[in-house]
Amino acid sequence: MGGRALLAFNVRMIRTRLGLSQERLSIDADVARGYLSQLEREKVNPTLDVLERLARALEVPVGALLAEPEPGAVKPPPLANGRKRGGRS
Repeated sequence: MGGRALLAFNVRMIRTRLGLSQERLSIDADVARGYLSQLEREKVNPTLDVLERLARALEVPVGALLAEPEPGAVKPPPLANGRKRGGRS
């Protein structure tokens, strides 16, 4: 798995595990939601600054964003529609 694929897999895996929508993560990491979507689809190469902001927002070390997944790990499904954890009222 290449670097972009690893990053896309791990960001989506961690984000969905935390129950965060792309919109919520984009706000927390100060990254455009469309850019985050492209990142999760392996369409962009983020800067180190973006990686650091994502890691901080996800509360993981930067290295966790590029870690090899466990053998047999599958891409997480999209979150259910509706309000996500951490949403604003």
